[in-house]
Amino acid sequence: MIHGGGEGAIVPAGADFNVMQWPSLIDRPEKPAVEDAISRLALDHISDGVLVADMRLRGHPIIQVNPAFERITGYPACEAIGKNCRYLQGSDRLQPELAEIRAALAEGHACSVTLRNFRRDGTMFRNALRLEPLHDNQGHLTHFVGIIRDVTHAAGVDRLTGLLDRNGLLDRLAQIEMQAGSVLLVIKLDILRFHDVNNGFGYDVGDALLCSASARLGTLPAVAISRIDGNNFVLAFELVDVGMAGQIVSDVLDLLRPRFILPGASLAVQFAAGYTIGVAGSDPLQFLRRAGAALQHSKALPDHTPRPFAEADDRDARNRVRLANELQSAVSNEELLFHYQPQVDLGSGDLIGAEALLRWNHGAFGLQQPMRFIGVAEETGAIMDIGAWGLRTLAAYAARINQSRRAPFRFALNVSVMEFTRQDMVASVERVLEETGCRAEWLTLELTENLMAPEPDDIRRAFEHLRRLGVSISIDDFGTGYSNLRYLERFPLSELKIDRSFVRDVAESSVKRVIVESIVKLGAALDTRVVAEGIETEAERAIMRELGCSVGQGFLFAPPLDEHRFELLLNEGLVVREERQQRLLENYRSKPA
Repeated sequence: MIHGGGEGAIVPAGADFNVMQWPSLIDRPEKPAVEDAISRLALDHISDGVLVADMRLRGHPIIQVNPAFERITGYPACEAIGKNCRYLQGSDRLQPELAEIRAALAEGHACSVTLRNFRRDGTMFRNALRLEPLHDNQGHLTHFVGIIRDVTHAAGVDRLTGLLDRNGLLDRLAQIEMQAGSVLLVIKLDILRFHDVNNGFGYDVGDALLCSASARLGTLPAVAISRIDGNNFVLAFELVDVGMAGQIVSDVLDLLRPRFILPGASLAVQFAAGYTIGVAGSDPLQFLRRAGAALQHSKALPDHTPRPFAEADDRDARNRVRLANELQSAVSNEELLFHYQPQVDLGSGDLIGAEALLRWNHGAFGLQQPMRFIGVAEETGAIMDIGAWGLRTLAAYAARINQSRRAPFRFALNVSVMEFTRQDMVASVERVLEETGCRAEWLTLELTENLMAPEPDDIRRAFEHLRRLGVSISIDDFGTGYSNLRYLERFPLSELKIDRSFVRDVAESSVKRVIVESIVKLGAALDTRVVAEGIETEAERAIMRELGCSVGQGFLFAPPLDEHRFELLLNEGLVVREERQQRLLENYRSKPA
């Protein structure tokens, strides 16, 4: 056991200790007595707990601890020595970080994780653990040194992951910048579609993913690593060569690319990344703002490639703030409108419905697509006013269009999960139907998979009420979420929309064809309508019909149209005649495989 103590410690509490000095304390009798005593004295007075495990002995028992270990854990040295350090986890053995530890021990490399550990009295504490391997002169692994730190209530530390929080990061960046001439690379990361994990698997799995990602990031030689909020991480590296910035970002993303093995889930997760380079003396907030602006650009790219900061990103960020402010009055200023994309019965060629696609006619920026402002609307809460306007407007339009039609025409509307969780959606729909004269069967409410089920029981009950009214419920982008098959079981759905990524190039991809066919068969077995999005070629339409898909939508039939052009098309009646579809289908079948 490592002891010593008394006054006059040469390493103050909280100071960093070089773990590479540890070999001097283990099986090194040739070490000069004075130097050995100094090292022991230092260990007795640092605030971090230290333990040494002998990897040469069966069970890898603890052979030494310092007084801080005893204070943090409540276990005296006599009870800790001889045990494997996993006894600190109690029965909490499903933590994903344990896989990181096992790999480090087996492969003999360092790792950093944050664990739930338990003191002798049974209370839990968050343990920021750093493991360092020690080797003998022949390179054989002999010991592991563990440095533990209680970060349960540490200021500037994220309680879930043990990384720096936002304030801790800003403090660390300010300290780094005091070193004249330092060049910093600051990277901001975002776990894409993180809400899918929370909604599909539960918040426990989401937290486990955050902790596991933090553990991987903790192995990097960064000068600061932070979880600043939700699913956002920030890392700072000191650069010797500015030209290495892109390679460092790639290395970080490569580290995060392997699947995360979590309790109850095995996930392949994609990250978006934005980064910026600055010199000492810059404002830490400017670093974060610029990295964040670059991250927003990365998230907007189709393949989410990492994005370096550019002045245009700063301008886009300012415009985003402006959009957020002006979006609050978009409804009252009558700046919102719908474009309508027709839906066609692939069997008869009849125009049977349309999806209402939201647009914002901004006075300065022009016609804005929903991907430009819906995220902002949800962040600011403006989505509630927009959703209410959209439902009422579409219901009134559906009532007018169907007023003189023999065959009913159905309109689909995208809705936000917030509209279900922050209000009585059933009462809102009932009120709108009564006030506009719209019939329930003329409306379909679409939700994307990644917006499903943060409160599954409440949403399920609301869906059941709406279905009893006659309103259809559709899952948009089906097949792209984490838990789509669960929705078929738990929710009373009436429609599945095959994501356009499966429809695109289906004529050249046997895999996509199998996926589409499986979804169509699921829909048929469950008596659920299947709509194929993004049909752009005659071959795609022919295959969709051959596989049994009932409804198609895409640029082959028509792009989203403003109200005037849509009604002109509607008055023409049939979009694609049956006989023409049959010829196209026969042409497709006659082509060699």
